[in-house]
Amino acid sequence: MDIHEYQAKEILARFGVPVPRGGLAYSPEQAAYRSREIGGDKWVVKAQVHAGGRGKAGGVKVCFSDREIEEVANEMFGKRIVTHQTGPEGKIVYRLYVEGGVDIQREIYLGFVLDRKSERIMVVASASGGMEIEEIAERAPETIVRSVVEPAVGIQEFQAREIAFALGFEPGQIRQAVETITGCYRAFDELDATMVEINPLVVTGDGAVLALDAKMTFDDNALYRRQEISELRDKSQEDPRETMAADRGLSYVGLEGNIGCIVNGAGLAMATMDMIKSSGGDPANFLDIGGGATPDRVAKAFRLVQSDHNVEAILVNIFAGINRCDWVAEGVVKALEANPVDIPVIVRLAGTNVNEGRKILEESGLPIITATTLAEAAEKAVSAWHEDNASHLKAVAS
Repeated sequence: MDIHEYQAKEILARFGVPVPRGGLAYSPEQAAYRSREIGGDKWVVKAQVHAGGRGKAGGVKVCFSDREIEEVANEMFGKRIVTHQTGPEGKIVYRLYVEGGVDIQREIYLGFVLDRKSERIMVVASASGGMEIEEIAERAPETIVRSVVEPAVGIQEFQAREIAFALGFEPGQIRQAVETITGCYRAFDELDATMVEINPLVVTGDGAVLALDAKMTFDDNALYRRQEISELRDKSQEDPRETMAADRGLSYVGLEGNIGCIVNGAGLAMATMDMIKSSGGDPANFLDIGGGATPDRVAKAFRLVQSDHNVEAILVNIFAGINRCDWVAEGVVKALEANPVDIPVIVRLAGTNVNEGRKILEESGLPIITATTLAEAAEKAVSAWHEDNASHLKAVAS
């Protein structure tokens, strides 16, 4: 789960990470009022969306008066921010964060991620901040500092000092840098985060170290024990299909293809998508209904895939172990009877109670295309989609 910049800063500030003074606004008038609360003669207005690259997309503006802030905020509210991370659909701005201007002397990148290879939290930092880490790795790989944290003891002060010196902090700034590094680690560790990123971490003209931007991502599977974090979720920034799936306990990732997938097991779901691609089609989603799916759960998954207007064929691929093919078949029939579709539906069943499941499909009287292997199912799905698409085009032309 992602959270907004202002939320990440509030969390990090509780762990001793210094951040500039700022305030949240839901209207242009409130944005102008925030600047008067903060004081000073320069402010930064930032669109609060779950995406990097806001500045290039017009989502970050420097202002020098409350009147200018009000005008800028008026332009930003309701604006669709499109960056390399949002895709062409972009993210709509509903909140702004107004922050006091800072005299920036240096920009540094500081990140904490889960390194799956070492099974440890890794600090990734660079003296070249202000860019995405991928850009830094490409343009200045020699500046990247990596340090693995031993989970038994957590990050130690000497380790944080080593990182600070490697990043080129002046002696008078080392203590502030160490407090920032250790604070970020504690927030990561204690709140079940999967990423903490400060970009840029800046050194100001008077030598202060400040987190000028911040991102945090949390482990969805741990939210049940982090109520204070789960309450920070902003569904307006999420793919509505993925939000609907998550609220119903389904694992779903929306894609841009047109063949919807309903599969049990993440590995089988990946294999199904690969097989669709190799057969000449494009999967519309990754959807894992889990190992013990009931008919109701299968029906929910079916309705979810049907709700995607890009889907022009549906492929159900079940290899039942813990699951049961007859349950899946009942769920498919239940979903189609409640919400008939005019697109091809292909079902491949294998495993526990496969004969019972196939019998339910055959006796339903519904126009369901069946297959016995994954390869056959993918080929039939792509072929049926092509035929259905061609007939629609022909009908429109006539």
